[in-house]
Amino acid sequence: MQLMMSNVELASDSIVDRVYEQLKAMAVSYEFKPGERLNEGELAKRLGVSRTPLREALNRLNTEGFLRFAPGKGFFCRELDAHEIFDLYELRKSIEVAAIRLAIKRAKDEDIDALLKFLEATGPDPGERTSVELVELDETFHERLMGMSNNAEMLRVLRNVNARIRFVRWIDMDRINRSNTQAEHRAVVEGLKARNEEACVSVLEKHIDRRLDRITAAIKEGYAQIYMPAAARSAAN
Repeated sequence: MQLMMSNVELASDSIVDRVYEQLKAMAVSYEFKPGERLNEGELAKRLGVSRTPLREALNRLNTEGFLRFAPGKGFFCRELDAHEIFDLYELRKSIEVAAIRLAIKRAKDEDIDALLKFLEATGPDPGERTSVELVELDETFHERLMGMSNNAEMLRVLRNVNARIRFVRWIDMDRINRSNTQAEHRAVVEGLKARNEEACVSVLEKHIDRRLDRITAAIKEGYAQIYMPAAARSAAN
C-alpha cells in the first residue's frame, strides 16, 4: 500500500512539473498578454489536467515572480514593467559579481579551460542563429561561469532572473554586437584564469549593466511584438 501511494505521489509530482514547465514557457514568452487574467478552466482543458496540479503550478509560478495573484480575482500575467526589469538586471549584476569573487578562489583550471573552449566553439559571429538561440548561448555561458563559484543557491537565483528577463533579452539581443559581447566574455574568463579579481569584476559590471532608457525602449518594442500581429489580423478582417 505504501509503495502504491509513493507511485501515485511521484506521478502527481510529475504532472505538476510538466504543467509548471508548460505554463512557465507561456509566461516567459508572453503567450499570455501583460495583465491578462488566466482562465483556469480553459488552461486545465488545454493542458489536459485537473484543477489541482494546475493550481499547484500556478502558485509556484506566482511565488517565483512569473505570474501575479490577486485574492478573489485569480492569477494574472505579469506586466512588462521597465523598473522591475531594471531591478532584475541590478540583482543579476550583484550576484554575478559576488559569484566571480568566489570563483577566483574556487574555480578549477580545467573548468576555466572548458569554458574558454565553449567560447571558441560558439564563436563571435552570430551566423544564422536566432535571438532566442543567442540568448540561450549567453545564459549557458553565465550559468557555467557562476557554477565555478560552487554556490548552488546563487545559481538558482540567476536562473530565475534569467528566465524573468528573457523576453526583453530576446529583443535586446538584436541591438547587441556579438563580437563585443564575446570579447567581454573571453576577458572575464581570462581574468579568472589569471585569478585577477579586479579585472573580472570591472568587465562583468560593464557587461551586465543596462540603462533604464534602453530597457524602456526594448519593452516598447516588446509590446509591439505582442499586440501588433493581433491588431494586423483584426484590420485584415
